[in-house]
Amino acid sequence: MSFDELLDQVGGMGRFQIFQLVLFFIVNILTCPHIILENFTAAIPDHRCWVQILDNNTLSGNDNGTLSQDALLRISIPLDSNLKPQKCRRFIHPQWQLLHLNETITNTTEPDTEPCVDGWVYDQSSFPSTIITKWDLVCGSQSLRSVVQALFMTGSLLGTLIYSILSDCFGRKVVYLWCLLQLGIADTSAAFAPTFLIYCLLRFWAGTNITTIMHNSSSLVSEWTTTRWKTLGIIMILSSYSIGQMLLGGLAFAIRSWYTLHLALSIPLFVLFLPSRKLVESFRWLIVRNQLENGIKELRRVAHINGKKNTEEILTTEYVKSTIQKELDEIQIKTSVFQLLHAPKVIMRTSCLSFIRFANAVSFYGLVLNLQHLGSNIFLFQVLFGAIMLIARFISVWTLNYMGRRTNQILFAFLAGVSILVNTFLPQEMQTLRVVLATVGIGALSAANTGSALHQLELIPTIFRSSCLAPSRNQKPASC
Repeated sequence: MSFDELLDQVGGMGRFQIFQLVLFFIVNILTCPHIILENFTAAIPDHRCWVQILDNNTLSGNDNGTLSQDALLRISIPLDSNLKPQKCRRFIHPQWQLLHLNETITNTTEPDTEPCVDGWVYDQSSFPSTIITKWDLVCGSQSLRSVVQALFMTGSLLGTLIYSILSDCFGRKVVYLWCLLQLGIADTSAAFAPTFLIYCLLRFWAGTNITTIMHNSSSLVSEWTTTRWKTLGIIMILSSYSIGQMLLGGLAFAIRSWYTLHLALSIPLFVLFLPSRKLVESFRWLIVRNQLENGIKELRRVAHINGKKNTEEILTTEYVKSTIQKELDEIQIKTSVFQLLHAPKVIMRTSCLSFIRFANAVSFYGLVLNLQHLGSNIFLFQVLFGAIMLIARFISVWTLNYMGRRTNQILFAFLAGVSILVNTFLPQEMQTLRVVLATVGIGALSAANTGSALHQLELIPTIFRSSCLAPSRNQKPASC
């Protein structure tokens, strides 16, 4: 409790903590949507092969205008098993005999078809421009859409492993600012990517930064807040992720162009970078890194912001030393990540937390990154998911206080698992029930991860917090 005693002296929830919380809240609202941006920038519109008789304005086989567009489509594009035009094949030659279905057709052989060698025509009613239409990522190239998401997640894993160690070595604030600046540059540049390869590389670069931004904000809020206010602070940070999802649904509905949506979410990060420079490095981290003088300086700075007077007389070196003498004695021994090998309890905690968050992450991404499989109105689904996640986080506040961390995670993880398992065996025709179960699953995962986020901050020592949790942080922090 010695750190709490010092924070009480400077203000456990004063102007500085409120400024820090509001700033992180706004930054995370704009940061979280970058994880699921491909729900809209890589949405797959209805499409068919380009055919000369339909789409060549200068040369047409229907000069007299006697045939409708549906008739021309019927003789140019074969039908699939659902009697809808195929998306990836076309007739080599127009099949005029298909216009006379009531007449006897002597030739019963199947007409020859070919792939869409001249490109595709896309339905632009919902999305006038996506990366799918820009680089024709359909049919044989449709798997490349998943490549973008896979590269982003790979970047998230790599960035987590690298920046978690750097955060423990050089501080939360410095790494946070560096990652925030890089994310703004990467996704702003992605809007102007000339080729698909460059776009993938830029999204990979963006992925290396995003998890660290969100995790370090939680760490700084936790380490500058007393135990009394810590739960509220973390819940507010986690709630910003849900509001970010709702914001993305609204922005995507208003901004249908993929590169404009990229810019709308990326350029504000440069503006927010300026006030972020006013953040204060974690006092707890400075102490455990044996930087007592710098820690006292930052304490006095926070006390001044919070309106505390005579801080230099109260927060003397002797007073601070006496208050945290136990912590100072412990840090005299040099620590390293390899010391974890001699701490089986910490290893066990880390392993359990990593497994829980990995399982939740797989389930979460399976739902939130496949909105088009639930129905056509993905804008509404995105807002709905964000709203349910927000409600679930505040429900988890009650369960955390009255049931504890472990019971909270067990209860909501079980509920999420049942919802997803039942949804797996439902037919596509039962769309309403599938959406309801998916919504329940998203809410339960959010509540479970809220408890997991608080649990990890309380169980893992400050000096190893970022390094220990790196394996479990290759997901949205507490289900973005």
